Amino acid sequence: MNFSLEQLLAFVTVYDLKSFSKAAVKLDKHRTTIGQVITNLEDQLAITLFERIGRSVEPTQDADLLYHYAKQAIEQTRTFDRVALSLSYGTLESVTIAYPSFIPQHVLTVIRHALIEEFPYMRVNLLVRSKAEIKKGIQDGSIHFGLVNVFESKVISSIDSVLMRSIAFVPFTSENSELARMPSNETYTAMKSTRQFVLKSMLDDDMESRVILSSQYEVVDQQTLIIRMVQEGLGWALLPRTIVQSEYYSDDIVEIELDQLKEAVHVPVSLWCQHSKQVMIVKKVIYKSIMDYLKVLDSPS
Repeated sequence: MNFSLEQLLAFVTVYDLKSFSKAAVKLDKHRTTIGQVITNLEDQLAITLFERIGRSVEPTQDADLLYHYAKQAIEQTRTFDRVALSLSYGTLESVTIAYPSFIPQHVLTVIRHALIEEFPYMRVNLLVRSKAEIKKGIQDGSIHFGLVNVFESKVISSIDSVLMRSIAFVPFTSENSELARMPSNETYTAMKSTRQFVLKSMLDDDMESRVILSSQYEVVDQQTLIIRMVQEGLGWALLPRTIVQSEYYSDDIVEIELDQLKEAVHVPVSLWCQHSKQVMIVKKVIYKSIMDYLKVLDSPS
């Protein structure tokens, strides 16, 4: 069987919105046109996709089974169009790289140095964004690259994704705090009743059960602010272990030693990007710069 992109788009949109009228508005079509497209698709498949209930519709069990594949087919078609279109264009004049606030700033400066060396006239925009915003931006073309927490993520066929590495988060406190002076077998109990600062992006990525230890936790949007407040002795926080290698953040802050937490909390990070010839050229430079940076971190001091 051969299905048109118009049929698949109509099916997925009606399925998402549970309405022919709303789907027609979104697709800039007349309601009767959408209804006819769905009817033709049902005749072609010899099944019923939607139960008409007044002005709304409900997907049938058959529609539930087909929805995922239809959406995937649409994404693959869009990817084909984007790649084909990119082949006729030259190099990118600017790129936008989005990332969550927990990404170490040194990683971003390493990327920027590499891009200056390879593409000296390219404009690079660096933006803090949530995973949902990065996904949407890559799909609509407003974001070219994203460094993304993939702790809870499904493979998205319309996005090129490569797993970079997990960032290890461990508890830090001020070197002058009581937690820093406690025996390691007592700190865990004390931490559970001491103010903890939690990065908002971790909660946005459904990591509550992994990152919240204290009943007295506060949510903060910026990691740099969390680090500052920990330095000031206002509480403790799970932070990337690599911050101790930064001359900007290592002062007055120490890793908490505790017997009950033997392993760090690992946050897997992937590099997401669009499918296009120009983007892939830049991706190679970004990927190499990150991997070279990680090799330096892993090498013996």
